[in-house]
Amino acid sequence: MNGTKTGNRKKIVVVFCTIFLGMMVLAGRLVYLMVFKSEYYGGKAQSLHQRERDIKAARGKILDINGNVLASNRSVCTISVIHSQIEDGEKIIRVLSRELEMEEETVRKRVETYSAIERIKSNVSKETGDRIREYKLAGVKVDEDYKRYYPYDDLASKVLGFTGGDNQGIIGLEVVYDEKLKGTNGKILTLTDAKGVEIEDAGESRLDPVDGSNLRISLDYNLQMYAQQAAEKAIQAKEADSVSILIMNPSNGQIMTMVNLPEFNLNEPYGLPEGSTYASSEEKQELLNQMWRNGCINDTYEPGSTFKVITASAALEAGVVSLKDNFYCPGYKIVEDRRIRCARTSGHGAESFVEGLENSCNPVFIELGMRLGVEQFYKYFSQFGLLAKTGIDLPGEARTIMHEQKNVGQVELATISFGQSFQITPVQLATTISSLINGGKRITPHFGVQVEDQEGNVKEVFDFEPSTQIISEKTSATMRTLLEKVVSEGGGSKAYIEGYQIGGKTATSQTLPRSAHRYISSFMCFAPVTDPQVLCLVIINNPQGVYYGGTIAAPVAKELFLNILPYLGIEKAATGTEDTKADTEQE
Repeated sequence: MNGTKTGNRKKIVVVFCTIFLGMMVLAGRLVYLMVFKSEYYGGKAQSLHQRERDIKAARGKILDINGNVLASNRSVCTISVIHSQIEDGEKIIRVLSRELEMEEETVRKRVETYSAIERIKSNVSKETGDRIREYKLAGVKVDEDYKRYYPYDDLASKVLGFTGGDNQGIIGLEVVYDEKLKGTNGKILTLTDAKGVEIEDAGESRLDPVDGSNLRISLDYNLQMYAQQAAEKAIQAKEADSVSILIMNPSNGQIMTMVNLPEFNLNEPYGLPEGSTYASSEEKQELLNQMWRNGCINDTYEPGSTFKVITASAALEAGVVSLKDNFYCPGYKIVEDRRIRCARTSGHGAESFVEGLENSCNPVFIELGMRLGVEQFYKYFSQFGLLAKTGIDLPGEARTIMHEQKNVGQVELATISFGQSFQITPVQLATTISSLINGGKRITPHFGVQVEDQEGNVKEVFDFEPSTQIISEKTSATMRTLLEKVVSEGGGSKAYIEGYQIGGKTATSQTLPRSAHRYISSFMCFAPVTDPQVLCLVIINNPQGVYYGGTIAAPVAKELFLNILPYLGIEKAATGTEDTKADTEQE
């Protein structure tokens, strides 16, 4: 009997201890939740009774160097529905499908979706949004929003880029400087009951948005217009596939103009050119990608004789040639088993180094390449920055496509020396030549100048100061003088303007395969020779008929400089050179 009583007492003790321990665990959990996690779960509880809607921040403007607005915003609306607040769904469907010009079934599907808030359509015009607001439809929300707007449609389209549906940058400067431009959205918090219905007279709490900063860039609206019009004339006159024009300050790398014709309409960036055909969404996207490509930085090409500026600079800097050296051109040069011809197949005969540059004589530059040798030539490629990207503040920059040094034989060395058998971007070529004629300082090409607030106060200035000294000032000055002679006395004579000291270099190169007989005509020039303030590179892709760079690209540059030099305040200086220039063989 006593044993039974003892056993019962033990059971009672066990049950009591179990209950006590359970209560202690629950109490501990309660203390943990109420004390240590109170803020977290308080927030969760509050969120069950709050509905959050974004107030869109205005994206910062993009301004040209003079303050002209190149990208701004237009007020639009976003139309949404809150399912728990809808009183007359059929009326909402009828009104929204009519006002938004949407299929009724599409609207119905979104209206009947069980979600806290369902977007029906964004980027709705403010007029349409105001009309919908006047219906006072329960459950329908009309929120103010912004849509990116480009006042000049296709001007500098491949430089500026555009934004997506949420106003984020997609290509161009819009994506590179997205963090500076985008701002911070605000919020509207509305109290609701347990069913998600807004509580009348509860009011709303509001966190105001912070608008994005403005971006001032070095591009000049007026110069861009000059260049785009010149490119349009060239593309029509020569029935060319495309024309690129790059104008920059060779002393600091600021880009004043970048034209890539054909451009596209920034306000309708997904509209393909008339006549475009595609069989799938993938094919359409590829066509769009091609339309958006910036040829100045995304594409490479054989530079041809403009590259002779680089070969000559390396040879002078290395001391393997002097201005007094003489050469002989029979119209070709034999390299191993190859007969590499000159542009003048009859030959230039005896000529000095200076005349070889004026004549753009291939045999002279082949000889310079041989004197430099592969190892030394590649040392200068690296020193000049040709084997790396320029660091331009645009996305998708391509690298120079060059032979590996170990694979370069005498034939490859010969063709590289006059600008063939490798590929380079236009911006890399312009940057390198700028660095060679500005006193020898390597520059970084760029558009970004500074970030400003909405009142125009400067918040940040970008630093793109010239860095490495890549050649001596003496070599740089010599190259400027030699290139002036190319315009005043050589193949660049069609770019000559009386009273201005202009240096330049022509080029004509072929695309692959050579059998297609497709050419690229180009011309590089700068002014004034004594203190370069502007450099221009014109590239005409696949011109029909006459295709020599000195014949068709140089006149485009001349027309540009006739407008640009006075506009920039660059004054004429007596050169003592006659205005009438005799034509030389073209390249």
